[in-house]
Amino acid sequence: MNDARRALAVGALFVLGVLAACGGEQGDASGGSQAAAESAGSGEASAQVTADARQEAQQIFSTRCAVCHGAEGRGDGPGGTALVPKPRNYHDTAWQDSVTDQEIETAIVYGGTAVGRSPAMVGNPDLGSKPAVVAALREIIRNFGKQK
Repeated sequence: MNDARRALAVGALFVLGVLAACGGEQGDASGGSQAAAESAGSGEASAQVTADARQEAQQIFSTRCAVCHGAEGRGDGPGGTALVPKPRNYHDTAWQDSVTDQEIETAIVYGGTAVGRSPAMVGNPDLGSKPAVVAALREIIRNFGKQK
């Protein structure tokens, strides 16, 4: 294999690995993203967030989300460099104002397509049974929007 093909193969494997990392454990994804989004409801999120949920959310953000969104949530993670569109910059106040808490939480669990966003944002179905952790992840995202 020549050097160009080897580099292309390594790059493709890297991107696939990053996308897999964003999704975490793959649970039962039956029902499709539209059904998932409909079942998530249209109101604001309201799960009780505990200290344990915040700690787990921080660990999940660091290992899954930061790969593409970056440790500071600016959309500059190493896994996002090859993605089109680029990962969301959570410091973007216009975006923060345009999205509901429920949309953020639905995207976390079911992926970007569940809320009409990028299919590169894969879901985390293993978090479907952990609403407090999902709410804590949403808090992390919202807090980035409050930082300069």
